[in-house]
Amino acid sequence: MEEVKFNFEDLIVYQKALNFVDLVYNTCEKFPSVETYGLSSQYIRAANSVALNIAEGSGNTDAQFNRYLQIAIDSVRECIVCSTIANRRRYISENENKTTRLRLAELSKMITSLQKHLKNKNKN
Repeated sequence: MEEVKFNFEDLIVYQKALNFVDLVYNTCEKFPSVETYGLSSQYIRAANSVALNIAEGSGNTDAQFNRYLQIAIDSVRECIVCSTIANRRRYISENENKTTRLRLAELSKMITSLQKHLKNKNKN
């Protein structure tokens, strides 16, 4: 049976967002069980939100897609806070926090670039 593929799955930013989701799940496995319904849950939801909003917005108009991308950016910021808290609580190392922040900075830049592309596309 032939695999069905959707257009958003070809977006590099979407693929990187999925890779970040994997990183977050792996990171949260190290957290103490007391965080299962706290920080772990929040961090996973925020990471998933980045990929989900890229996918959900891609099938809409450019203006609507831009709105979903803004929500994805907001979720990136939420992930930064989650990583910072995890580091301050010593659930992750300083190095893990830096790696996470670099990945989030890259995602943020890619999403912002896509937003600019959508806005410029509509000016012409």
